[in-house]
Amino acid sequence: MTSELLKQHHCFGGWQQRYRHTAQTLNCEMTVSVFLPPQSLTQQAVTQKVPALYWLSGLTCTDENFVQKAGAQRIATELGIALICPDTSPRGSDFPGEHDSYDFGSGAGFYVNATQQPWAKHYQMYDYVTQELIAWAENTLPITQQRGISGHSMGGHGALICALKNPQLYQSVSAFAPICYPSACAWGQKAFTGYLGNDQSAWKNYDAYELLDTTNSQLPILIDQGLEDEYLQTQLKLNAFLAKAKQLNYPVTARQHPHYDHSYFFIASLIEEHLRYHAGALLQG
Repeated sequence: MTSELLKQHHCFGGWQQRYRHTAQTLNCEMTVSVFLPPQSLTQQAVTQKVPALYWLSGLTCTDENFVQKAGAQRIATELGIALICPDTSPRGSDFPGEHDSYDFGSGAGFYVNATQQPWAKHYQMYDYVTQELIAWAENTLPITQQRGISGHSMGGHGALICALKNPQLYQSVSAFAPICYPSACAWGQKAFTGYLGNDQSAWKNYDAYELLDTTNSQLPILIDQGLEDEYLQTQLKLNAFLAKAKQLNYPVTARQHPHYDHSYFFIASLIEEHLRYHAGALLQG
């Protein structure tokens, strides 16, 4: 569980930090961006532990996109919530073709455990997010075991599947423009075929639409979606997910917003509402 603090910046009274640690599940070093609110640190001395929101970013992103573009730190300071932002794929393995496309390989781990070679050696992002990242964070940082999870696009897909498969791990879940039915879209089909193989029954373990049929979770889901999102119909498949959730009486609140697209301008516009939503669950008691 050793790690190295690479840099930090004072921000809204807290600290925006970036760490590097060795990830055993991924067989590589990973970077993680962390925001610690002032409630947890006073001149680097721990004063109290705070709950944490784990943020999963989308295709092409690193651990730094959210912390640089979303504008979440001010509200996280007000609420007293840490932000934990991992990278989106293993780094440094340099397989042939790993860096050739934006939607597979580097920057596109899809938060699954790969079973196909050569990806299986490193691309175990599901285990990393739901096991090793949590263990690293709670052993390294002044945070509690109160956890929320959220994300955008591919990261929204990751947040949904992590919560649906592990309702005991998280007290809250939300997503911005998530890929809701990856087995039925080009992004998901490419990633699942490459990481998991051609047997589509294996894909169901990492597909939020399919997991609604088998989950024992009733953890409420908040989704925000821009109606000018160019990927809404072709890649995200929100309507199919909502129809199944309604059929199964699964608690989903989906808000659809005119004019907003798929960009971080959309996330920045609504991140405060998501943080307050998570705080309602994480700060109880």
